[in-house]
Amino acid sequence: MTANHDVAGTREQPSIGTLVSEATESFSALLHGEIELAKLEVKSSLRNAGTGAVMFIGAGVLLAFSLTFGLIALAEGLVALHIWRWAAYLIVFGFLVLIALVLVLIGVRKVKRVRPPKQTIDSTKETVTALRQATSHPASHRA
Repeated sequence: MTANHDVAGTREQPSIGTLVSEATESFSALLHGEIELAKLEVKSSLRNAGTGAVMFIGAGVLLAFSLTFGLIALAEGLVALHIWRWAAYLIVFGFLVLIALVLVLIGVRKVKRVRPPKQTIDSTKETVTALRQATSHPASHRA
């Protein structure tokens, strides 16, 4: 009776191949689920970023148009101070050229400071060298 009980009481254990297959399927399903979740999150983020960028562009365009009116008002204010109209507009023009020159000088200084990412380049070269060394002598690792 104990022999029957042992046979009837124990279940057959799944093989290693079956376990590996089930683990692979589960991992694959989990990975696909994570990828889909990431796609949804990225899509939502990109949509928000795109909408935000369009709003910033719209604000920039409106600001550019409003500057025209502000500059006209500045010139007309100079006219009100009894400066000839042509001279008032020329003063505003000169002011804008001066601001543009200052911005160009600042931009040139900043561009001259641009350097290649030396640490990243060095680190990448070291990694490539290490990988080449590790893969060039596969027989020495087995011994």
